[in-house]
Amino acid sequence: MKRRIKRIAPLSVGKILGLLYACMGLLILPFFALGGMASIFAQQNHSTQNSPPTAVIGAIMAGVGFFLPVIYGALGFVGGIIMAALYNFFARWTGGI
Repeated sequence: MKRRIKRIAPLSVGKILGLLYACMGLLILPFFALGGMASIFAQQNHSTQNSPPTAVIGAIMAGVGFFLPVIYGALGFVGGIIMAALYNFFARWTGGI
């Protein structure tokens, strides 16, 4: 007996994708922190008058990195809702998966 998925609950998909994307943000967080620290140390070895201070850019990069799980989670939630709604719309025409 074959089963077809004709409708998906958008909020359920949003919650799951929000959690998955937040976990992905946690995996990316160390790379942003390392990049921020590397640019702070690079400022000590390199100084030019025309470029913005690398330490400031590094601090901003490290600070933004700590919000990545929240940002990724929110974007995953919204994207999941949109994609589930689009699936439901097109599944009416094609019969689903």
